[in-house]
Amino acid sequence: MGISRRDFVKGGVSLVTIGTTAGSFLKGAVAFAAQNPGAVLPELGGKTLVLVQMAGGNDGLSTLVPYTNGAYQSARPTLGFDAEQVLPLDTEFGLHPNLTGLKSLWDENKLAVIQGVGYPEQNYSHFKSMAIWQRADPGLTTTDGWLGRTLEAMESEVHDPFLGFNAGGSQPISLQGPVPVPSVGDPADYAFKVGGEPASPDHQRTQTLLKLYEEYPANSPFGVLLETTVDTAVESSAALAEAGERYTPAVEYPETSFAGGLSLLAQAIVGDLGMRVGHVTLGGFDTHTNQSDTHDDLMTALDGGISAFYADLEAHGKADDVIVLTWSEFARRVEENANGGTDHGAANLMFAVGRGVEGGMFGEPSSLENLVDRGNLGYTTDFRSVYATVAERWLGVPASELLGDSWPQLGFIPAA
Repeated sequence: MGISRRDFVKGGVSLVTIGTTAGSFLKGAVAFAAQNPGAVLPELGGKTLVLVQMAGGNDGLSTLVPYTNGAYQSARPTLGFDAEQVLPLDTEFGLHPNLTGLKSLWDENKLAVIQGVGYPEQNYSHFKSMAIWQRADPGLTTTDGWLGRTLEAMESEVHDPFLGFNAGGSQPISLQGPVPVPSVGDPADYAFKVGGEPASPDHQRTQTLLKLYEEYPANSPFGVLLETTVDTAVESSAALAEAGERYTPAVEYPETSFAGGLSLLAQAIVGDLGMRVGHVTLGGFDTHTNQSDTHDDLMTALDGGISAFYADLEAHGKADDVIVLTWSEFARRVEENANGGTDHGAANLMFAVGRGVEGGMFGEPSSLENLVDRGNLGYTTDFRSVYATVAERWLGVPASELLGDSWPQLGFIPAA
């Protein structure tokens, strides 16, 4: 009888964990092995999606600027940009002046801008709206994240512990699901630990753990998988370390935690660790006061990180099979507030970057003249259409199974 990864994980086993003690790891595996005869594990290969979360609610109107629109200029007397400041994409829209790297990618037809993205009955709570985007479920009836469901759909007979990989210490809801996903802030900490310090694969206690697994009879139910499980957990930490030793960035990354996270994902990609989904977060976008300087700095960090990441992958010959997709839980209100900032908004934009992207504008821009609830932009593109596009056209996963319904797909990734 076949056993799914969901059943395996519910049985108490995580094939790749950080900070899990050997005792609990072994206990859960043995208990589950005694009750089940086999498992189905995931396969390597394919294209990679890297999600960039812009946490806090990015101001889309200061990212993609409708610089010729009179309603925009009237609503933003101090925060607005004029034609001389923006990096023009066409006669209506221009990028924030600090997005010079993304503008170069636009010129090379490697940047898509998806406009008017949102969902019905916008929630203005950071936590709830993040959860809606991360679960792809405005009703919040699901428990797994949309990327977690995507990873589960990629399963086959071979297990790769880096199928999903989060560059950061805390796993986002979007990656939650039956496929374990490493969340790594510092690669030096990704290992079995003894006395609070990482232990190498040949450490005495690590070897003791391996021997305990080996003592479980191979011909017993789940015996082979048990041995493979602990080998995978130990060897994956060594694999990441070895990939780091082999990897030399081809470009100089900015000295930001965001760029450092992207460099770690590049390490996994260049090291051929089998990553299909990566995730990294850039925070600080909740700009209620003194937005100008803060948002300018965030745009610099976003641009520098993504530009370095893409150039690094190109130099290593890995750019063909990787795209980057940005998202934020909501935008900011159209009218600036009295504190030189903007309040929680609704419809926003998303960027898609890479050789696999069809560059240009996609989706209808939200009307600045016909605002909705609380003076906000109404959405024109449901974010699940964006997810459906990358899931099906890029990752090869049937979108309706992930999202519970069929959603119109967009042309920023060409249909096969």
